[in-house]
Amino acid sequence: MDNSVSKRAQSGTALVPKWMPAVVDIAPRHKHQNMDRAIRAAVARVTGGISPHSVQAAWSDWALHLSRSPGRQLELAERAQINIFKTMTYSARALAGEDTTAPFTPKDYDHRFVDPSWGKAPFNIWQQSFLAVQDWWDEATDNMRGLHKQDAERTRFQIRQLLDLVAPSNLPWMNPEIIAETVRTSGKNLVDGASHFTQDMIQTMTQTHKPAPEGYKIGTDLACTPGEVVFRNDLFELIQYTPQTDQVQAEPVLFIPAWIMKYYILDLSPDNSMINYLVQQGFTVFMISWCNPTADQSYLSLEDYRQSGVLAALDAINAIIPDRKIHANGYCLGGTLLAITAATMSRDGDDRLASITLMAAQVDFAEAGELLLFVDESQVAFVEDMMWDQGYLDRPQMARTFSAIRAEDLIYSRAVKRYFLGKEDLPTDIGVWNGDTTRMPARMHSEYLRGLFLENRLTAGRFAVEGRVIALKDISDPMFVVATETDHIAPWRSVYKTKLFTDCDLTFVLTKGGHNGGILSEPGHPNRHYRIGHRAAEAFYVGPDHWLAGQTTVPGSWWPDYANWLRDNSSDQETPPKMGNPSLGYPPLCAAPGTYVHQV
Repeated sequence: MDNSVSKRAQSGTALVPKWMPAVVDIAPRHKHQNMDRAIRAAVARVTGGISPHSVQAAWSDWALHLSRSPGRQLELAERAQINIFKTMTYSARALAGEDTTAPFTPKDYDHRFVDPSWGKAPFNIWQQSFLAVQDWWDEATDNMRGLHKQDAERTRFQIRQLLDLVAPSNLPWMNPEIIAETVRTSGKNLVDGASHFTQDMIQTMTQTHKPAPEGYKIGTDLACTPGEVVFRNDLFELIQYTPQTDQVQAEPVLFIPAWIMKYYILDLSPDNSMINYLVQQGFTVFMISWCNPTADQSYLSLEDYRQSGVLAALDAINAIIPDRKIHANGYCLGGTLLAITAATMSRDGDDRLASITLMAAQVDFAEAGELLLFVDESQVAFVEDMMWDQGYLDRPQMARTFSAIRAEDLIYSRAVKRYFLGKEDLPTDIGVWNGDTTRMPARMHSEYLRGLFLENRLTAGRFAVEGRVIALKDISDPMFVVATETDHIAPWRSVYKTKLFTDCDLTFVLTKGGHNGGILSEPGHPNRHYRIGHRAAEAFYVGPDHWLAGQTTVPGSWWPDYANWLRDNSSDQETPPKMGNPSLGYPPLCAAPGTYVHQV
């Protein structure tokens, strides 16, 4: 095992990139093209980064294919007649006071019509009329022969955004909850809602950072597992957590979170902190806390995050705990980076990893879900021009994209409660974390969008590190891969494909919940379950649906199984290591959670 401490890690606070281009891609062939980029960047600020060309192209493709498909037109006309008949029949029976079953039901994730008042006339008629139109458009924007699948999905997504905007639940005079609350409070809910709207509008326009509410202070209530920052450079701080047991597993655990989020999603409140749980289980845990990059760091690349991030952290841990391999755990984009790093290390004969854990992380992006709606050549170029202008992709710009995918719940349900019902947002630990925004450096995000999302190079055998292509099949370390059932950022079947592109011993877990909620599945969390399966090294591939059919549901949290798996892949227990190693240049610098987590 290579325990050498590189000059990169010992360099202290100075992170020196190999090169610092002024823009995120190749310079234009003529300086006048900068004028075009500036115009596109200005348009992007207005559209939230959505390319008008991509929108127009999708609708043109759909409309042209529909116009030359008379059979499809007749099919849609019949669907419209059936939906109208169902709605009229239901409405007549509802107005007559008959007990009748509604012909249309909201989607599983749509909570706009859960109030019992929606089952009474005339609100049930308005609801069913809306759902009937929604059903027709779902059918109309389904794929047609010859139509590009992505264009069909984009037209469906766009019409869904329009329908969500005019849903009866959003209109005060058609929403029974708003009417009842207005009568009960004599209109005070609308006054309070107007105040909330004004506050939110001012905050959006000024981009001010909202302070954490009482009881949710970073370092005191959240991100409060005891520890020390033992290394810092311009890219990240490395936190070593204070042991809580007399003996610890010999091999430490390193967490690599995504830099699209603050790390403390894994260290929220003490009762649902994955970090605190593993420390209590007798593991020495380290955490990378990424910086929140500014425009001056627009040059940061994926390679910078690999070398001056993950490898520098491994070097530091090797100095603090010598002669021990390391369990590496990557979450979301941090997991993708870990997979790239692990494949490169295997190619180069670097055997410092004891195991690899990927949580809600993708290595193949062919089925990356609804985020693919925002990725094509025009869209990526549009986002690049916006980043070229401001130096980064700001968190609110990313948040709008994620929220739009589930606009029914993440945008409009919240807006109704806050602006029409006049209710304050009740603070939660995950809500405070979600509002603690970060940025994405321009060059890195461009490389990520192009190399992984757009061109899917990693699993296509075209992703090069230091001039040489890497292959995930080179990884021989045992893997633990976690996916979540309702993840719309990293769909579980996409995460599952890690099994297709690797040959190592692999344990796969599918847990209840979404991208964040499924990972935060601490013991004692109510209504949780998971499925777990093992694939031996070199075993034949089994597809996701066949795998799912053969698994039994296990009630409770998957964390204990993960802790046991880490123990099974560790050597022995020993006395806890000291905090840092001052003699080798890794003195404790400050208490956890450090300084970078507070950057805004």
